[in-house]
Amino acid sequence: MVNNQTKKIYSVTLGAFFLGNLAWAQAGPTWVDTQTKSIRPPVTTMAALPAQPGTPMHVVVALKLRNRAQLDQQVARMRADPLHAQHLSKEAFLRQYAPLSSQVNQVVRYLQKQGFRNIRVADNRLLIQADGTALTAGNAFNTSIRLYSQGEHARFGNTRPAQVPAALGGTVLSIMGLQNVYKAHFMARPVAAGTLAATPKGVSGHEPFTFSAIYNGTKAPNASKATIGIIAQGDLTQTLADLQTFQQKHKLNVPVDVVQTGDASSDTSGLVEWNMDSQSSLGAAGGVAKQMLFYVAPTLENNALTVAFNQAVSDNQAQAINVSLGECENDAKNDGSADAQDQIFQTAVAQGQTFAVSSGDSGSDECGNGGTSQSYPAVSPYVVAVGGTTVTTSSNGSYLSESTWSGGGGGPSDTESAPDWQAQSGVLGSSTQRGAPDIAFDGDPASGALVLVNGAQQQVGGTSLSAPIFTGIWARMQSIRNNQAGFAGPTIYRLAKSKPKTFHDVTTGNNGSFSAKKGWDYATGWGSIDIYALSQAIQQGL
Repeated sequence: MVNNQTKKIYSVTLGAFFLGNLAWAQAGPTWVDTQTKSIRPPVTTMAALPAQPGTPMHVVVALKLRNRAQLDQQVARMRADPLHAQHLSKEAFLRQYAPLSSQVNQVVRYLQKQGFRNIRVADNRLLIQADGTALTAGNAFNTSIRLYSQGEHARFGNTRPAQVPAALGGTVLSIMGLQNVYKAHFMARPVAAGTLAATPKGVSGHEPFTFSAIYNGTKAPNASKATIGIIAQGDLTQTLADLQTFQQKHKLNVPVDVVQTGDASSDTSGLVEWNMDSQSSLGAAGGVAKQMLFYVAPTLENNALTVAFNQAVSDNQAQAINVSLGECENDAKNDGSADAQDQIFQTAVAQGQTFAVSSGDSGSDECGNGGTSQSYPAVSPYVVAVGGTTVTTSSNGSYLSESTWSGGGGGPSDTESAPDWQAQSGVLGSSTQRGAPDIAFDGDPASGALVLVNGAQQQVGGTSLSAPIFTGIWARMQSIRNNQAGFAGPTIYRLAKSKPKTFHDVTTGNNGSFSAKKGWDYATGWGSIDIYALSQAIQQGL
């Protein structure tokens, strides 16, 4: 890792010491490409300073699924009848689809030979972590590394696509950790000072425990049999203290555990985010769940988050998993993390897990390039993308209406094809690209959550609120089906056609390039969900 610095850091190829790399490549193996491409240089890049070959780098090598076509077919059969599908156990996944131990050992030996240390293999054999330097990474993956200035921070990134020897080409999918210029960011949006006085009547903040009632869940079963997972990062000490206070306030007793997926971190910048995720998902779950599991990464860099996602899937304990994070989909694709994470999310679908992902808080242009671009992992075909609305309630807190929150992410993906359950619904017209979001819930900070932070309430919104609301709701549906409800995506689209009153159709507002309309749209998907109506449909088997 490159430490943050206040002085300017400049961009330069590590010229001299990579001459050795090039000479070795010419005399060495035949190289083949991985899914990790060269990064897009940051716009703040300035002129040059040489980097040190000893710059530490923590790489995560993603291995290819085995029998991928067979897994595709099995997942397609599950999506055809999601509530009655036979889901994979961890053991079945290892037998049928995980990389072979011999393939893993071959990659491990290669990393050792190249000088990497602290090599660790994930339980499901999809990822291999290793510690090295810019020199070892450059040599091992036939690439070059540059240093960049990004504001006041020093960043590094690979300027050529990452490659591996041909003998490993059938095994290695991508290499993460070769860049830390682009990474995920929080989707939490605190309410802007002075804006609440101008909000319309009925638009105000909501205590997280009331989301169940707002979306008509008072009479619906809670999530007593289901485990809620939350992807988080950094130091959660205060988050856990505030969650305990939240539970005591509402007389709840949900067990909470933390799974560290990397080195411990003292970073508390995500405090508001993780507090909103945990309190809002528990509130939407009806205040009851079997357990809440935090999967905690040390950073928001793609190598660290991929490990956290994979740990939640490898453990296969949480049935509904919240991700209130995202980044420009094009950067995730170039980095190779999108391909690696898609494999992980597909494995989750096969195991009957659902990842609920914030669609983004930058409207229809997550990448900020003046067009329409979306947030990853929201556009993955193996997750449910959750957009944002402004919810209006009556004086007693009951639901009245919703409109599109202007910041809610949504639109056609630049990088991902539409899954069959979306394409076959007919909502995309002639487009073959994944469309986000699938559904939407309260996300406007003006109607956001009154989250306990350091023991006091703060009003916060963003699709970071929308996603945990759905996470809690889907945990209830999993509980109804004894944790066999499976992946939520196909069920949502089927119900939208067969039982449209399950949804609150949002028909007003826009997120920039896309306006809400009757039925599904790029602004709010199918709209929000009536929890009681959904629970009835799930109980009846659709």
